[in-house]
Amino acid sequence: MLLVKQQLLAALAGELETLSPGAGTRAAFENPKVAAHGDYACTAAMQLAKPLKLNPRALGEQLKAALEATPAFQQWVDAIEIAGPGFLNIRLKPSAKQEVIREVLGQGAQFGQQPQRGEKILVEFVSANPTGPLHVGHGRQAALGDAICNLYASQGWNVHREFYYNDAGVQIDTLTKSTQLRAKGFKPGDDCWPTDADNPLAKNFYNGDYIADIAQAFLNKETVKADDRAFTANGDVEDYDNIRQFAVAYLRNEQDKDLQAFNLKFDEYYLESSLYTNGYVEETVQRLIANGKTYEQDGALWLKSTDYGDDKDRVMRKSDGGYTYFVPDVAYHIQKFKRGFTKVVNIQGTDHHGTIARVRAGLQAADVGIPAGYPDYVLHTMVRVVRNGEEVKISKRAGSYVTLRDLIEWTSKDAVRFFLLSRKPDTEYTFDVDLAVAQNNDNPVYYVQYAHARICSVLRGWREDYDLAALREVDLSPLHGEQAQALMLLLAKYPEMLTAAAQGNAPHDVTFYLRELASAYHSYYDAERILVDDEAVKLARLALVAATAQVLANGLAMLGVSAPQRM
Repeated sequence: MLLVKQQLLAALAGELETLSPGAGTRAAFENPKVAAHGDYACTAAMQLAKPLKLNPRALGEQLKAALEATPAFQQWVDAIEIAGPGFLNIRLKPSAKQEVIREVLGQGAQFGQQPQRGEKILVEFVSANPTGPLHVGHGRQAALGDAICNLYASQGWNVHREFYYNDAGVQIDTLTKSTQLRAKGFKPGDDCWPTDADNPLAKNFYNGDYIADIAQAFLNKETVKADDRAFTANGDVEDYDNIRQFAVAYLRNEQDKDLQAFNLKFDEYYLESSLYTNGYVEETVQRLIANGKTYEQDGALWLKSTDYGDDKDRVMRKSDGGYTYFVPDVAYHIQKFKRGFTKVVNIQGTDHHGTIARVRAGLQAADVGIPAGYPDYVLHTMVRVVRNGEEVKISKRAGSYVTLRDLIEWTSKDAVRFFLLSRKPDTEYTFDVDLAVAQNNDNPVYYVQYAHARICSVLRGWREDYDLAALREVDLSPLHGEQAQALMLLLAKYPEMLTAAAQGNAPHDVTFYLRELASAYHSYYDAERILVDDEAVKLARLALVAATAQVLANGLAMLGVSAPQRM
């Protein structure tokens, strides 16, 4: 049906060009808001009426007659109707809608994929400091990031998944101090362990049980390995640097286990410390100074970020000589651009909203050829977890929050991914553990997966060792029922849905589409028996449901969710 649409658009472009040179570029179809109005709508007559000084309805009649004379419209269109002030409502022939089945069965897992475009995109996500296990907020980032990467890959981008973390700084000192105290035999509640929230030192200690696990592993002189590092402890409780390196490696290993449980792999782990050791931070600061984009005031170095739309200028280097946190971010993004990534998407919590203006201001002030608006940001809210009707706020593993692995262990990887992607990132979300394990239609991931498994069961009822290749060339003319045609139209929308979801960084669009497709299949299944005695009808219906199963599987794969054949 993609080919059908392309042929119809080409015919429309040709007729618009005849009416008004240059108007062919406006050739487009819309989806009617009311299905009864037709399959496509065209508003070109109303758009051209004013510049051509013609009545829009009369121009619509003229365009209708011209389109009806074209070979493409004669082959694929059943009727064109004029509505209102000049809308063209286009009704396709059943044969036009049936073409999508051949496309899906012919392309298989590639259906909806666009050709390679030769451009690189970097998606940075999770990016958790190695100071504790990954919590459900990181889980939302992981689901979003991986799905967005899959969407961009479907549109022909060369995708690079990157995890950036702070391996030096205040958080790591906090981790090291807490681990050292635990290794010396102290614990939260002891006199040396601050508990007063008004005491600044109280913020420099982590209280979760996982700190005791790290300390014991350190005393045992264990070796820990993560994707990006390995380290062996020496067991010396006075060796601060050894404790620091071991604790970071230990928690990177823990985070890797979370990511493995989520079936997620990164292409690169980028260390903040490398921005300093490689001189990138200092190089960036000196470039901003040389460009005249900074000034000194109150012993601090300031960036003229208001020149680039920020609400106030920002301190770059504090009076004590230390850099504020956005300075290495600017250096990091300059390196992203220099590494050839023409597009960058950062997935972060909404608490990073203030970072956007100052990072973009720094990049423009650096004047290294980076386009305005670089990078893109996807900001997400945190996640509430409800179990047995009550909010779950803590985990024994982490001490103060529910971890990603907790959520996976209570439900499943598929449920966590689908649920965390089922809303727009910036909307509040409550993860209902009981719903996520329920085997009923209220559970959206179960509903979609069950539709796929149900189709596979039908196909096995036809042939235990069924071969979809046998269905690619069957006669599809028996597929003229209302539910069958609605299902075919929905299948045809999949490629455009993927493109829009990628452009909008909106994997939730995929979840909405899959639920709609599953519903359309269930309606079709209830309306028409598939394994009938009439061989031609049976094969046509099998081809339709096989194509539906393929698109369900393709869409679930975009989300990193499995498509089971049995449930």
